[in-house]
Parts: sequence; C-alpha cells; structure tokens
Amino acid sequence: MKPVATEWFQHERLAPDLIRITEKHFDPIARANLWLLTGRDRHLLIDTGLGVSDLARYLAPLLDKPLTVVCTHMHFDHAGGLADFHDTCLHCQEIDLMKQGDATAALALPEQGFNVDGYFDELPYAGFSAASYRYRPCVVQRALNDGDTIDLGDRALEVLHLPGHSPGSIALYDPAQDTLYSGDVVYDGELIDNAHGCVPDHYAASMVRLARLAPRLVHPGHYHSFGTERLHSLVTDYLAGRRASACPASA
Repeated sequence: MKPVATEWFQHERLAPDLIRITEKHFDPIARANLWLLTGRDRHLLIDTGLGVSDLARYLAPLLDKPLTVVCTHMHFDHAGGLADFHDTCLHCQEIDLMKQGDATAALALPEQGFNVDGYFDELPYAGFSAASYRYRPCVVQRALNDGDTIDLGDRALEVLHLPGHSPGSIALYDPAQDTLYSGDVVYDGELIDNAHGCVPDHYAASMVRLARLAPRLVHPGHYHSFGTERLHSLVTDYLAGRRASACPASA
C-alpha cells in the first residue's frame, strides 16, 4: 500500500517574478511544469497539473494580485486542475472537449498509458488509483486564438497556436523577457505525436514555425529549461525523425 502524501506540490522561485511548480509524487517522466508569472497587475498561471490536489489553495500564499490561468492544452497532466479556477483560458479548438470533460481527448484513461498507478510513488489522497481518477469538465472563460495576448500590466504574452501534439496546443511568448513557454509542443525528451488527437503533419508544421523563432530561453511543459541553440536542435531532430515516439528511429 502506497502512503498518502503529506505535501503534493513543490515549488522553486527561478526569478523574482517566476515560480515553477511540480507535483513531486508523480513520476518525473510524466510530471508537468506549472509556471506562475507575476506582472504589475496580475499573476499568470500556465497549466494546472493533474487536479488530484487543491492547487488553488496551495497557490494562495504566493498570490497578491488577481490570477489568470492558461492551459497550453487540455491533456490531463496540464489541465486536470483547471476546474478549480475562475479566470481561465484555453485554445478555442479544445473548449468544447474541456466542457464535456472528454477523458479520451485528455489522455486520462489508464488504458492509454499516461495515467497509470506506477507513476504515483505516493497517493494524493486515501483510496486514490489511476482507475478512480476523474477528468473534471470545465467551462472555460476565454477561448484563445493564435495572436491573442495575455496582458499582465507591464508586459503581454502572445499566444502561438502550434497544433500536432493536440488540436489546441499553444505556446506563450513573452517578448519583454524573450522567453517562450512551450507547453508540450517542444521539450527536451521524447515528443508525443502518436497518441489520441495527435497529428504528425500538424506537429511538423508547428516545428517549422518554431524553427523561425529564437527565444533567449524556453520554459517547457516537462523537464528542464533550455536556450535557443537547444530549441533549434530539438526542432531539427524532430523534423529528421529522431525525437517522436512514432518514429522508427526511436522505436
């Protein structure tokens, strides 16, 4: 029997205006990075994790301004907790799926191989299992489109629609800090383009678009952050068939 975690989340302050939050008892292979940014007028939370513990309560001591929440896409490890927040944003192509609580589109079903008991080294609460996990529906307040902005008062982040991993996958670019929050479009690990809802051709087109960008820093949805050179290397590898789990070269 696995123990119940006394603390589910952990965080580290990377800069005065940036905190990275993770769910420390979910396997490092699968756990998402949740990014909390602080602007002059408001906070921005990028992604909400699994939704198995109260992220809103955890964040409360860290907040002194209104909070806007953006999910980079609706997969359960990024948007599972979206229902706990109010000022919420998601790309328009995934709004209806989120409203329906579509667990298949969210990759939340244990048989899909991403939400499995083996990924939990401690439990979020007594009696939890991957089979008992429920992806909660959410009425999202704002539908995002490519080119929209999220205004924090002293700076605004631009929405980049980069589909392929999911229909509504986005990244957020902060021109003031020359930083890209890339979600699951790109990270330094095995990229997923063969799960439900993935379209490799769309993913490749998104990578071509990324190749034209040169942000100083990339904060991804998984694993560690990296710079321009590594971004371009990851994009090149994907387009050459060396990064995606669907590619024979990585099988």
